[in-house]
Amino acid sequence: MYPEELVAPMRAELTNRGFVEFRTAEAVEDHLKDHKGTSLIVINSVCGCAAGSARPGAIMAIMNTDKKPDTLATVFAGNDVEAVNKVREACLPYPPSSPAIALFKDGQLAHFVERHHIEGRNAEMIAHHLIDVFEEYC
Repeated sequence: MYPEELVAPMRAELTNRGFVEFRTAEAVEDHLKDHKGTSLIVINSVCGCAAGSARPGAIMAIMNTDKKPDTLATVFAGNDVEAVNKVREACLPYPPSSPAIALFKDGQLAHFVERHHIEGRNAEMIAHHLIDVFEEYC
C-alpha cells in the first residue's frame, strides 16, 4: 500500500471534480448491481501515465461535453485493493490494468480503456476518445 499522504492529492484530483471514491468491494458491488444508467470508473494509479494522461483526460472529457455518465467514480490501485479487484472482475475478460477507465451501462461493462491505450497518448487524446464513448453510450 502506498502512504495515504502520497496518494491523497492524486485522489483529490478526481474527487474535487465530482468523482466518488469506491474504497471497498461492497461499494463497487452495491453500485453496479441493479444500477440503471452509465458509470465511469477510473482505476487510478501513482504512475506517470495516470498523472499525465488518464486523470486529466477523464476530467477534460467530462468538462467538455454535455453527454456525460450518470455516475463518476474512482478506485485507487495499490490502496483500495478489494475495490480495484471488484472493478477488475467486472471488466473481465480484460486483464488487470492500471490506470484504466471503464464505462458501465446498466451495471455491465460497455467500454474499457486499458493502460496500453493510455500510455503514449496525451490527455487531449484520452478526452476526445472518452467524449466519443460518451456520445455512443450516455
